[in-house]
Amino acid sequence: MSNPFLSTSPLPYQLPPFEQISPDDYLPAFKAGFEEHLAEIDAITRDPQAPDFGNTIAAMELAGQTLARTAYAFFTLTAADATDQVQAIQQEVGPQLAAHEDSIHLNKALWARVEAVSVEGLDAESARLVDEYRRSFIRAGARLDDDGQARMRELNSRLSVLGTDYAQKLLRDTNASALLLTDAADLDGLSADDIASAAAAAAEAGSEGSYLLPLILPTSQPALASLTSRETRRRLLEASLNRGFRANDDNTLAIAAEMAALRAERAALLGFASHAEFATDNQTAPSLDAIHAMLGKLAPPAVRNANAEAELLRAAARRDGIEELAAWDWSYYSEQVRREKFSVDRSALRPYFELERVLADGVFYAANRLYGISFTERPDLSGYHPDVRVWEVKNEDGSALGLFLGDYYTRDTKAGGAWMNSLVHQSALLGTQAVVINNLNIPKPPAGEPTLLSFDEVVTAFHEFGHALHGLFSDVTYPQFSGTAVPRDFVEYPSQVNEMWMLWPEVVANFARHHVTGEPLPGEIIDRIEAASTWGEGFGTTEYLGAALLDLAWHELSPGEAVADPQQFEADALALAGVALDLVPPRYRTGYFKHIFAGGYAAAYYAYIWSEVLDADTVEWFKDNGGLTRENGERFRRELLSRGNSIDPLEAFRNFRGREAAIEPLLHRRGLD
Repeated sequence: MSNPFLSTSPLPYQLPPFEQISPDDYLPAFKAGFEEHLAEIDAITRDPQAPDFGNTIAAMELAGQTLARTAYAFFTLTAADATDQVQAIQQEVGPQLAAHEDSIHLNKALWARVEAVSVEGLDAESARLVDEYRRSFIRAGARLDDDGQARMRELNSRLSVLGTDYAQKLLRDTNASALLLTDAADLDGLSADDIASAAAAAAEAGSEGSYLLPLILPTSQPALASLTSRETRRRLLEASLNRGFRANDDNTLAIAAEMAALRAERAALLGFASHAEFATDNQTAPSLDAIHAMLGKLAPPAVRNANAEAELLRAAARRDGIEELAAWDWSYYSEQVRREKFSVDRSALRPYFELERVLADGVFYAANRLYGISFTERPDLSGYHPDVRVWEVKNEDGSALGLFLGDYYTRDTKAGGAWMNSLVHQSALLGTQAVVINNLNIPKPPAGEPTLLSFDEVVTAFHEFGHALHGLFSDVTYPQFSGTAVPRDFVEYPSQVNEMWMLWPEVVANFARHHVTGEPLPGEIIDRIEAASTWGEGFGTTEYLGAALLDLAWHELSPGEAVADPQQFEADALALAGVALDLVPPRYRTGYFKHIFAGGYAAAYYAYIWSEVLDADTVEWFKDNGGLTRENGERFRRELLSRGNSIDPLEAFRNFRGREAAIEPLLHRRGLD
């Protein structure tokens, strides 16, 4: 049979035909894709006509379709279903892809044509595309001399290898670090559904009769809030904290240190003092100094709030005979204080958050009320794994919008955390509509049992769907500007805004119903949840800032500055930033900071709180203008979600909001005012 990637998919919206795709198809498809793309680039450089937008810039946007189809499908698997065969292919393809990208960005004949294209007479989006191409070529090293370009190729190749190694080691160590328990008493405090899920996970791992608590990607683990056994809590948190640090073949610290050093060297080649300076040069933040100023403003009050919270936790712990509070006690006693102070028991909310209702009557319902879109499940369309579900999305007038794929359950081949990615990007030039995916990591219940979500998992479902809407609503000409292809410190903004609808009265009343009785979540409990919204923000902001500032520390290394002891470097960086609290470890440590060592957030983890300034201000706008209305949704869709990177993202925000963003709503939300 012919390779499925060598032609456009015949399925609706060009969904990859996963039922026909074998892992054996990927390497030949990549090879064919590289060759086809280089031939197309060669044709552009050999064009005897003077360089113009059509024969150079637009031609590059049209080139490389086989490679794009293959890469979007394959890198979906490396995150969501990384079997041994997929990981082996990734190790082979990663350096090839880095070399291929360099062969384009460091092609002097191609760069000469890009540089020569005039923007005179072009529409605004096309002119912006020319500028973006020039910027990307320069940032890739197009202006370097031969020696500089040769070194750039070496650095990119090595970084590709290291990033793959980091991700694969972390996946193995995360699976190996899952906490296996043999006594059900050690799980006291967890719900019957959680215990059943732990038993099913252990059985699947070959330990019938035991209980397995898999680890999610951040430091804090959901079970810590409920486990009554202090020893189990200690073991679970230490398993999380020690990922990547253990003295085994999956230790990631040396990889992290080498990557940081190589990134610093690459930045210096391009004329920057550090990778952080390079990485933030094309973001919405005006400068690295501005980022530090904001984080520095937030850190002291966050730490003060965390210390104040700790005093209340110590008092609660003393009632259990615990004289010295430890990090593994924090979540447990924080929930106790939340129950006592605000009469909110978040662990008791799970029966009201059944996955099917959360999706259909919560996430999709809010989108329908706001944007008029509808969702029809398509069981005739297959994803890359049996757990993946596919929905067709249509506009209010019945016109086609795209496909939404949901992959909600955790598995050994899946990276931790939650994310959105695209299989097909919307583009008027290519005539394509969006196909987007949300991945979560919810423990899978035994067959026939309902999937009950924690409060935080429901928040995550709404958050990731905000990214999905950003992709689905894209209405741009050029694929490079499509959907979420915006600066890192802007991309989290629409997803954070979408979280607001979870507790919006009409929405929560529609989906938060007891999975057995059908009774709605009582309104007084929702009121108490909102009243308790700032409880724990001292901890939450401090652990987040620990990760953001650690990221910057790694990426503000000077060229030639080596880190011999990554663990000590981490401790020193947190102390210097003023966020080194034993009770509040950073959200990610160096050993498992996948965002920055095997993702796209190097020197950009600050983006979450930078975006939250826009988010919090936007939430105020919705509240002031009637909330969940079609008029408001259309304005947000038209002015912001549909624009991708086709205009300056901050201009899109100003067009929506009518002014620059204010920081006060964020400070109030996090209890920092």
